[in-house]
Amino acid sequence: MKISQAPMAIPDSDRLKGIRRGIEKEGLRVQPSGSLALTPHPLALGAALTHPHITTDYSESQIELITGARLGVEECLDELVHIHQFVLRTLKEQGGEMLWASSMPCQLPTDETIPLARYGSSHSGRSKSVYRMGLGHRYGRRMQTISGIHYNWSLPGVSSSEYFSLIRNFRRHAFVLLYLYGASPALCPCFVQGREHRLQRLGSEGQALYLPHATSLRMGRLGYQSDAQASINVSYNGLQGYADSLHEALTRAYPAYEQLGVRNPGGDYNQLGTGLLQIENEFYGTIRPKRTVSRGERPLHALRERGVEYVEVRLMDLDPFEQVGIAAPTMRMLDVFLLHCLMSDSPPDTPEEIAELKHNQHLTAERGREPGLMLLRGGREIGLRDWAQEVLAQCQPFALALDRAHDCEDYSQALAQALARVEQPVQTPSARVLEQIIGLYGNSFARFALASSEHSRDSLLALPWSGEQQQRFEQWAAQSLQEQRDMEVADAQGGLDFEQWRQRYMSAANLL
Repeated sequence: MKISQAPMAIPDSDRLKGIRRGIEKEGLRVQPSGSLALTPHPLALGAALTHPHITTDYSESQIELITGARLGVEECLDELVHIHQFVLRTLKEQGGEMLWASSMPCQLPTDETIPLARYGSSHSGRSKSVYRMGLGHRYGRRMQTISGIHYNWSLPGVSSSEYFSLIRNFRRHAFVLLYLYGASPALCPCFVQGREHRLQRLGSEGQALYLPHATSLRMGRLGYQSDAQASINVSYNGLQGYADSLHEALTRAYPAYEQLGVRNPGGDYNQLGTGLLQIENEFYGTIRPKRTVSRGERPLHALRERGVEYVEVRLMDLDPFEQVGIAAPTMRMLDVFLLHCLMSDSPPDTPEEIAELKHNQHLTAERGREPGLMLLRGGREIGLRDWAQEVLAQCQPFALALDRAHDCEDYSQALAQALARVEQPVQTPSARVLEQIIGLYGNSFARFALASSEHSRDSLLALPWSGEQQQRFEQWAAQSLQEQRDMEVADAQGGLDFEQWRQRYMSAANLL
């Protein structure tokens, strides 16, 4: 396969103004004590299945907040703030729950007590819950309670092959973002209870486990990792190769999952299917090619039919020092970084390079701030800080171009902040998290994260909130509940039972 490797010219200002970005932000609902809330997703927030902005992720206790695809950074951030305000006001009225400010979870109950998300009795709603049951069987429920921020990004006029060029470069340089924005160097001991780990105990009482130079334990070996998925050899050299490798993972039977079976002897569902992946979303990655899907359409079919529409960046931790988990300078730096990845030379990836990238990711996640840390590039060692400075220096023309397009200096300032963090590791969120856990919260991860959650809640509740805003969100909630009821009635009268629907949805033909 021949892939064009020539770097592209920087787009003009009109195209750069067309960049769209959207955010999907996960967060656990917690009780005032900081332990996981085991209550159902509040009805006043609407139906998680059909609400455009407020849903759940893995657990009924894990809210996901979704903005639209916005042309402006501040516009996107303002929308995320407004969604938070409505959610927190609703939670306050219903017993004082709040959203956990950290990517690594709060005090968790036993694995089987963590409640799976429920989406009603429609076929698609049931399939979402069965899928989550399968994830619990395959990876454990605790792992699924990790939360993060997904950054969805597109530029007008970009082809599928160009998006895959971006993805290859992003994967090569993802360590830079882990270093700059990783914010999970420590966690609650409950998260690794019964698991082997190499974490160190913080303080004599062990109220936190950590690694001294970690940036993002969420993206390390303790986070979204899977021995089964390690056997998936996904190619990012183009849409056809990517689709074929994902198709193979979705249709290849996996012995352990075959033994588990789709249903248990009592007839209850264990999982959606016995393949290496149940559905496309099960495949973990730092970045994904995406395409909006129609109701009932498989994502892989949508990609094959209509190509890549945008990319989804998946490695960002929640920043516990920010009200809504992410700041405007971070978003601007992501814009700069993604533009650099898109416009720079991007040779094909190889199995050898892919192995290096995984090595670099784990090393940066667990030891990224370690002085003199060396990564691998093309079979040779290179200092993380040297390589990061090289990448950020290459980002400068793109920051200047975005500044010109928006008549500001905000993008260059975001890049300057990033360079300062490379030169001064103490400025990184991961270093600041550890500094506060040790200096202010008696070596307790839970106390630090609870205080951060309370501060975010209080600052958001103190912001102005109009009756018009409240009414708009109440209308969305009511409309989503009606849409879910309509779907349930349609499926009950549609002539297919759930098992027939599942078999049709999961058929290999649906992926083509």
